[in-house]
Amino acid sequence: MRSEHAYGTRRDARPGRATAFAAAVACVALAAGCGIRSTSVPVDAGAAPSRVPCRTSGTDTGNQPPESLTVQVYLVCASQLATVERTVEVDESGSDRLRVARALLAQLQQAPSAEERRAGFSTLVPGKLRVTDARRGDPKGALRLSEQPEDLPAEALAQLVCSYAESEVAVDRGGSVLLGGPGAYAPRDYLCTSQTKSRPTEVPTLRAAP
Repeated sequence: MRSEHAYGTRRDARPGRATAFAAAVACVALAAGCGIRSTSVPVDAGAAPSRVPCRTSGTDTGNQPPESLTVQVYLVCASQLATVERTVEVDESGSDRLRVARALLAQLQQAPSAEERRAGFSTLVPGKLRVTDARRGDPKGALRLSEQPEDLPAEALAQLVCSYAESEVAVDRGGSVLLGGPGAYAPRDYLCTSQTKSRPTEVPTLRAAP
């Protein structure tokens, strides 16, 4: 007959052997998991992310009619503003600021061409927007829109401001354009800056009052 001391010794030894066995199994599992062998079979991870070029081939001026003019307007591309060239028809009054402003607005409202869409361009300028000349009492060089400038989408206002500020519309204005709306509010002087072009979702900068 075995003593109680002998039984006690065996009961204490069993957990030790079980623990050692479990540790050995864990080590084997870890070794198998970490030892991933390379395979020669190609894995299709899909096409690499494409980058939007924001650039077109430009306007072909070779067959451009003499009564037309090449202009640049700002469209939205890759969350920024970038220029595209467009051809507009002009007449004897083509140098008139209002006619130029209306021609540029029409180009901003026009849907991008197939080439422009492939390059990532879009426009947010509303098709119903209209531009008229200044009212009596407005500062010289002002233009009036059919909607309050601040009520337009920020990107649309940025497109308009930069397209106007870098054209004949803003002659002698130093990179800014005076825009008002249909209400009684006075026109405000908007600047086209590098920040306006890089962050069109923000309202264009206002020129500080003299």
